[in-house]
Amino acid sequence: MSGNIDGKVTKELSPCHAVIFDLDGTLIDTEKLYRRYWPEALAHFGYELSDERALMLRSLGRPFAPAQFRAWFGEDFDYPAVRAYRGKLIEEHIAREGVAAKLHAKEALTELHKRGITVAIATATDPERTNRYLKLAGLSGLIPTIISATMVSQGKPAPDIYLYACRELGLPPEACIAVEDAPNGVKSAYEAGCRVVMIPDQTEPDEEIRSMLYARADSLAEIPDIAAKEA
Repeated sequence: MSGNIDGKVTKELSPCHAVIFDLDGTLIDTEKLYRRYWPEALAHFGYELSDERALMLRSLGRPFAPAQFRAWFGEDFDYPAVRAYRGKLIEEHIAREGVAAKLHAKEALTELHKRGITVAIATATDPERTNRYLKLAGLSGLIPTIISATMVSQGKPAPDIYLYACRELGLPPEACIAVEDAPNGVKSAYEAGCRVVMIPDQTEPDEEIRSMLYARADSLAEIPDIAAKEA
């Protein structure tokens, strides 16, 4: 039998054959840029976004993000224009300062490879930028399978991206651990049937999110051992 994050006894788990990572805020330190530049982009167009609402947008994909902005700012809100401007601000920031890997990212990925555990990425970021950011962060070549929300009809928190990733890996979701930093990503992986490990990036999980977690970790350094428990 296995225990979950609250110490409750659960049913026997399948062996872990793969770890699927979120990108922004999990493997690379870029989630904070969305928190910073969504409000700046909105201000450019005459809107105001609180920090609380900016945090709600973490890993929120299509069609949920456009719908959320319309709920906040009205049906005439020009989501593509504001999102494009936000993207411009982030790219300018990265051109100035680069992209940093999260602490222990390279070591964790290398150790998982050594242990024979498959690794993949499931991210809202498009494949071109994902590969570019991984290269800038010094992680290029360590993750052979990259799944983007551009490949599915619905982004996080819908389960589509994780279900697609599991199919690409040829594994059932219960044989995969998903590593996420934000609530919308946790919900996506949980609904797909993966075991979810959260490494909180900017906020701690609330009671609802905690109930979805297989484990909570302080850093990526813990991931190989968590995966190996069921490997």
